[in-house]
Amino acid sequence: MKKKLYWIIPIFLLLAVGITTTSYKDNSFEIVKNIDIYTSLFKELNTYYVDEIDPGEVVKTSIDEMLKSLDPYTNYIPESDIEDYRFMTTGNYGGIGALIRKNDDRVMVADPYEGFPAQKAGLRAGDVLIKIDDFDTKGKSLPDVSEKLKGQPGTKINVVIKRPGQDEKIEKEITRKKIHVPAVPWYGMRDDKIGYIRLSNFTHKVSEDVKDAVLDLKSQGAESYILDLRGNPGGLLMEAVEIVNLFAPKGELIVSTKGKVEKWNKEYYAQKEPVVPQMPVVAMVNSGSASASEIVSGALQDLDRAVVVGTRTFGKGLVQTTRPLSYNARLKITTAKYYIPSGRCIQALDYSNRKEDGSVGKVPDSLITSYSTKNGRTVYDGGGIMPDIELEQPTLSKITVSLVRKQLIFDFATEFVNKNDSIDDPATYKISDETFEAFKVFLKDKTYDYKLRSEQELDKLKQMLKREKYLKIVENEIEALSKKLEHDKEQDLITFQDEIREMISEEISSRYYYQKGRIQTALQYDMYLDTAMNILKHKERYDTILTVKEVESE
Repeated sequence: MKKKLYWIIPIFLLLAVGITTTSYKDNSFEIVKNIDIYTSLFKELNTYYVDEIDPGEVVKTSIDEMLKSLDPYTNYIPESDIEDYRFMTTGNYGGIGALIRKNDDRVMVADPYEGFPAQKAGLRAGDVLIKIDDFDTKGKSLPDVSEKLKGQPGTKINVVIKRPGQDEKIEKEITRKKIHVPAVPWYGMRDDKIGYIRLSNFTHKVSEDVKDAVLDLKSQGAESYILDLRGNPGGLLMEAVEIVNLFAPKGELIVSTKGKVEKWNKEYYAQKEPVVPQMPVVAMVNSGSASASEIVSGALQDLDRAVVVGTRTFGKGLVQTTRPLSYNARLKITTAKYYIPSGRCIQALDYSNRKEDGSVGKVPDSLITSYSTKNGRTVYDGGGIMPDIELEQPTLSKITVSLVRKQLIFDFATEFVNKNDSIDDPATYKISDETFEAFKVFLKDKTYDYKLRSEQELDKLKQMLKREKYLKIVENEIEALSKKLEHDKEQDLITFQDEIREMISEEISSRYYYQKGRIQTALQYDMYLDTAMNILKHKERYDTILTVKEVESE
């Protein structure tokens, strides 16, 4: 064990030298002192700890905990995780092209990607993976199964599956290939004049995909565009700059970065002539829109080049840079903050000033500053992008959440596919009354339950009364109230049937038309989209929103 640890000490000493030569404060002694303490502690730990320790795991834990004290985006990436990191930035990996999910002690196919090996081999959502070559999946974790499915493009694997509704197991030979998950999963015309583009992340060359979509929609007659950034966690900065440049004039400042290393501070301008310089644009965002999504929506808002619709965005305005480490590892480190054209920073949380309990607070209202867009409209910092037209964040009922978590909607869709060869066009597909009645019958012998918020609060009250020895005094009243609050699942199925029908329709649509089908079916129920289209159909309202100084809300 001692031999295993010898390599750690020189690495930390080299790290100390590296830090002292690049430190921006006169704290070299403190750095060397604390690293010396760390290495001497590690030697003592190795020599005297009662059990054997894994040096790699112990060091990784100490690194992870150190970085966790800074912000959630500064991470250590060991060599073993490099492929996952590359997938996050490129959207590419070697495998069969399918999402998987846990099902009791087995793993099943959740969503095969259209046009990739899993789908071409005939795998379906709902298929249970029994074996991958000689690897039995029973009791195995999702990461373990995923690792077996991934591999070098061109290599073959044998997969044994159990398909619901069939007695015999099915064996498939699948050839892995390079999988590229499209960052623009679907685009299309919403009516004769409005083009819609869904953008799911900012991976390498996604700006080219968006440009192709813009030009294709233009050739189909698009006179305005909806850019859907909801749930988009961000990605590569330069892709965000290029996408803004599709709509914004050449020479406009799009975003700047400022950090401790001044030579890394940079301003990013639109370098090209825009593809559609005049056509109206609406950007749809929500609380899941972060980082590069906020650069695009915020820059378009600051330049008065788009109306932003939805809810306040996440507020992730920190810039990460990857730095090489020894043994092919990397450090993803926060090096700067983003500032959009008006000069405001979109970062919501201040990780440099934590509270006594270690938690991080948002920028207080007293410190929020106003800025001006190109046309003189007032906008604010304080974290995230506040939409020009603010809408409510859609929420699901307790029963719908329970049906999704228990995979009952997923399982019903699997059963539906086994009985139906096809469905209508996904853009118009909605389940029939007959199908919804079949779903209610399907649930009859299924176990699922949920507690309303009021029931949860009543349980807390009971516990408090019990501790304070007052429960017996009001026990009858509490029980009466409890019975009144009891939810009726059958009645809830009727009360919340609209959202449940929507979820079933989307899941079934995805079985026949994959990710594109799910998106198209979901858009039929989309209030954000309805608002965006209404704005684009009324040019006078669109122009008014971008010229008045007060931010309109709805």
